[in-house]
Amino acid sequence: MSFNLSRHRSLIRRGLKAGFGSLLIGSLGVSLGATSAIAQLSPTREQPPLTLRELLERLNNRPIKPVAEPTLADPIFTAPPAAIPPDPATAQPESSIPLEDAESAVEQAVSLRLDLSDRKVYVQRGDTVEASFPVAVGKPGWETPTGEFEVFSQITEPGWTSPFDGAVVPPGRSDGPLGARWIGFWTDGTNEIGFHGTPNRESVGTAASHGCVRMYNEDIRQMFDMVAMGASVIVEP
Repeated sequence: MSFNLSRHRSLIRRGLKAGFGSLLIGSLGVSLGATSAIAQLSPTREQPPLTLRELLERLNNRPIKPVAEPTLADPIFTAPPAAIPPDPATAQPESSIPLEDAESAVEQAVSLRLDLSDRKVYVQRGDTVEASFPVAVGKPGWETPTGEFEVFSQITEPGWTSPFDGAVVPPGRSDGPLGARWIGFWTDGTNEIGFHGTPNRESVGTAASHGCVRMYNEDIRQMFDMVAMGASVIVEP
């Protein structure tokens, strides 16, 4: 068989052209495939993030049945636990204070007891005498009334109006007829009787007044500070 070099060269050229075309087509196919893959991997617009349920559905390849949120009617909600009663064997006893101690712990009010025969007034807290002072009481015909009364007025450096001639001594003077202080405990609606100071020191300890109870100015000042409005006043014969 004879060898035709020209013919073989023509065939080789055709084969190279055909092979090169296949290579181009194959390369183009690979390029298109890669582009398609890239297109699939690269979203054209931003997608919202998947929820937990959507992720689980994709993993399980089936929808998940939603679970209802618990409500107050569900059995998992219970009332707050009640307080546990103490164990009698280990419980500490409550402290108790005897009645007499409780009564003594409460401060008792101050009261006044006037003894006309002794011509003394006693400042008492309960049954305890805290102070006593000499006094002048009503003279015959002007006796100091007896009985149980209470303090209804307290005045510092009181004024005075004479029941006989209407003479007036203005307040603010310790040397007035009523002295430095006034503690009223009796009235008939017009006249009043009470403890008061006096410039007549020599009368203290006697029956010399018109029903009031005279005291030394220093004593009435002290007693004035010890009593309060509404304090009980007991006047004994």
